[in-house]
Amino acid sequence: MTQLLREADQGCLVLADITGYTAYLQGSELEHAQDVLTDLLETIINGIEPPFELSKLEGDAAFAYLTTQSISASMLMDTIEATYFSFRRRPRDVVHATTCDCNACVLIPSLDLKFVVHQGRYVVRRIGRTEELTGSDVVLVHRLLKNSVRDVVGDDAYAAYTSAAITAMDAEPTVLGLERHTESLDTGDVDVWLENLEDRWQSAQQQHRRRVSDEEATAILTFDMPVSPRELWPWLTDPSLRLRWQGGLTSISETVETRRGVGTVNHCAHGDNVILQTVVDWQPFSSFTTTDIAGDGDVNLMVTTTLTATDTGSRVGVSAICDPPEAWAFVGPQIEAEAPEHRARLIKILEES
Repeated sequence: MTQLLREADQGCLVLADITGYTAYLQGSELEHAQDVLTDLLETIINGIEPPFELSKLEGDAAFAYLTTQSISASMLMDTIEATYFSFRRRPRDVVHATTCDCNACVLIPSLDLKFVVHQGRYVVRRIGRTEELTGSDVVLVHRLLKNSVRDVVGDDAYAAYTSAAITAMDAEPTVLGLERHTESLDTGDVDVWLENLEDRWQSAQQQHRRRVSDEEATAILTFDMPVSPRELWPWLTDPSLRLRWQGGLTSISETVETRRGVGTVNHCAHGDNVILQTVVDWQPFSSFTTTDIAGDGDVNLMVTTTLTATDTGSRVGVSAICDPPEAWAFVGPQIEAEAPEHRARLIKILEES
């Protein structure tokens, strides 16, 4: 019997599809090819959960959703890109780690990944012992998977965001570097905005990393948190969320050219004291580095925050360089004294949310 669980929900729908798998399967040993597919699908699932929840696996694709009226452009695009980067690293690591010369291993680099992202309505229903999403917007996402985007992007690695998804992000797509394209379906034309993920991957490989190593750090703080790195990330990087737990912080004004990341500038007010904080390195869900200029520029800090998954949540490491080093004797004790209070306040919020 089919049982309706609840009324229609509104949310973000993501369909991630491994491209080239049919040709790969035809030219590979079946047993090995299925092992590779399982491994890559697990990589995708680990990339999108959270904030998304997996609805179901569909052969060589994963369909997920997030119930929400709106979604941060930074969070959504960072999730898509970080998942793609993990997907690209995984075949490379497997090829480097194996001496197997079967076709299933040799042909792994021929596989790629594309995404369709849409904001719409759906109903979650139970059929037997399984759940699935239904509705016209769910159908639309799947129909958009068969498209002409490759002719525009010139590659199989892309993310296609519908106009409804762009509206939910409350973002200007051209500022985000997205290219407009129209898909013609038998139900009518659908505008989508395209991101070339291969270009993003190549750019990330060439990016000069700026981070504070433990060897050069003036000070190092380490603490554990009860949620995963992906769940914790926005609480450490979103100014509106930082204001809820970071004691002494009275206001933050954020200057963002496109979306939150390298180049973002935060004006953090602690009463009359204002700290100019600039993001200089951005590795979504794993680390970020800022330069903090306090007061009249007499004290400069460079701070790298890293998030590592643990069995119970996350381990957060904060490594800081103070310039001049002797200034740490004045600013360090206050930072170290406030850290336990901030952590306790954030844990309480996380547990109550």
